[in-house]
Amino acid sequence: MEQELRDILRRNRVRLVQSLQVKELWDLLVERGVFSNDMIEEIQREGTRRDQARKLLVELETRGSQAFPLFLLCLKETAQHDLADFLQSDSGTRVLQPIPTTPSPVLKPLPKAEPAEYPAREIRSRKGTLDKDKDYPMSSDPIGFCLIINNMNFHECTGLSTRTGSDIDRDKLANRMRSFHFEVTVKDNLTGQAMHDHLQALADQDHSLQDCCLVVILSHGCETRHIQFPGGVYGTDGIRIPVERIVSYFNGSKCPSLRGKPKIFIIQACGGDQKDKGCEVTSETPPLSPTSTSLQSDATPVFSGEGDRDEVDAVSNIPTPSDILVSYSTFPGYVSWRDKHTGSWYVEVLDSVLAEHAAADDLQSLLVMVADGVSSKGTYKQIPGYFNFLRKRFYFKTD
Repeated sequence: MEQELRDILRRNRVRLVQSLQVKELWDLLVERGVFSNDMIEEIQREGTRRDQARKLLVELETRGSQAFPLFLLCLKETAQHDLADFLQSDSGTRVLQPIPTTPSPVLKPLPKAEPAEYPAREIRSRKGTLDKDKDYPMSSDPIGFCLIINNMNFHECTGLSTRTGSDIDRDKLANRMRSFHFEVTVKDNLTGQAMHDHLQALADQDHSLQDCCLVVILSHGCETRHIQFPGGVYGTDGIRIPVERIVSYFNGSKCPSLRGKPKIFIIQACGGDQKDKGCEVTSETPPLSPTSTSLQSDATPVFSGEGDRDEVDAVSNIPTPSDILVSYSTFPGYVSWRDKHTGSWYVEVLDSVLAEHAAADDLQSLLVMVADGVSSKGTYKQIPGYFNFLRKRFYFKTD
């Protein structure tokens, strides 16, 4: 942490110790990677609330360049707005701009993707009718509700950059899903609370006449603690929502009209802030494509404390997510690349693969094609993946 920010904490320590409600902060400070679980437990051993607050402030000074702005966000998320505003007015908005953890690479133009590269076989239509024992039924019209949340412009105090090009992703997916007989609703630039509200409203709808449900999130993202589904996405106010929380709105107990029906989630956001440069390949492998100067990532700088690591022996305490598939634009822990002019790599390839192959192939096969297409792009690498709890094959309704 910069000396200037340390001085702000010391200058205001008396007021902070008097008013800081530390109990509300513990989980958020761990989830945002400011402290590890062990460090929080050590602070809690200090005894009284005042002693814990004093110890927290002392330790906060040692937690690196992002600790101060993340601490302010935690204060706001726990409704301690008076303290957050007080510290922000003392520091100025300059300190709320996160400092990149790695220098921005010098990147070269990326050639336009050629959709014809993906098929290694002739494009065909699905033969016959769906097998009711192996395939989910897809006969209703609309086939299901589709909610697309596109967060492109973020509040200045969050330090999150504008996701230029995200509107291109939004329009591609909205048009594609309408062609697949979804009833599409698009919501732009939602705060964390507004995201919760719209997800809850979708889950509360009666889906009894529909065959499936689709949720698309386009936003900045980060690593987060989890049991089943990794990662989190940000509202425009910097509030982080775990993917696991998003999925939980639609499980069998909370959304009974979707019980036994496929629920698909598409997440275009970073899974962390690591950049993958790939590994050495043989001379038979095609050369890497150059990367665009307009390339951006959806990463948000976060600490990689112990609180952001999966626990190998964790025991699930939520219902098994039956009939759910979550598709991620990138492997957990890594950035997801987005071009300002053509949109994200992931959505660009996904839309192309859907256009070419959705009439013939099931969703899992399509996502394998997407992973292959995205992984071949750019100097910096990206590999999408998915968590699959579907019980049958899922085919889009394309006719």
